[in-house]
Amino acid sequence: MDRGAGADPDLLRRLAEGDETALSIVFDRHAKAVTRYAWALAPTRQDVEEIVQDTFVTVWRRAGEITLADSSLLPWLLVTCRYLALNSARKSARAHADALPDEGSTDLAALARGHRDAQEARERLRWVLDEIERLEPTDRRVCELCLVEGMPYAEAASVLGISVGAVKQRVSRSRLRLRKAVMADEN
Repeated sequence: MDRGAGADPDLLRRLAEGDETALSIVFDRHAKAVTRYAWALAPTRQDVEEIVQDTFVTVWRRAGEITLADSSLLPWLLVTCRYLALNSARKSARAHADALPDEGSTDLAALARGHRDAQEARERLRWVLDEIERLEPTDRRVCELCLVEGMPYAEAASVLGISVGAVKQRVSRSRLRLRKAVMADEN
């Protein structure tokens, strides 16, 4: 039996059997495309390298569970690469948000700036909520449900007893009105 290069479905079967040569062939065949895709998703070389490595480790570990949609393993690898990049970005954002300054290196100007930015954001939000209050009752309720609470249009339509199209139209019209009010306030 030829243990050299083969079609992706055969290589996947060999991966599931623990054939390291098959992993090497899969890597040689698809690493370039996965790496290019990872560069589109990750900000640094280190992140790209980690995502590509994790993608191929995942195919190695899960080879027995993978079902190919066609004769290529590349789509599965790219989807896995995307999920790993999204997880990496979430992890990075969470770490950045959780980071606290060292006790000895407190930058009072940065803290004051952050406090001022938070106050400005609250003021803008208050202003937008005031603008929403000025809308007619049905439009106001649609905005509260869809824009403030994040309710899906279909659910809001059911709550309000109107069609999904009417909800979409009211959201669009209200956003336009709010956008115009913001533009007028900034000028």
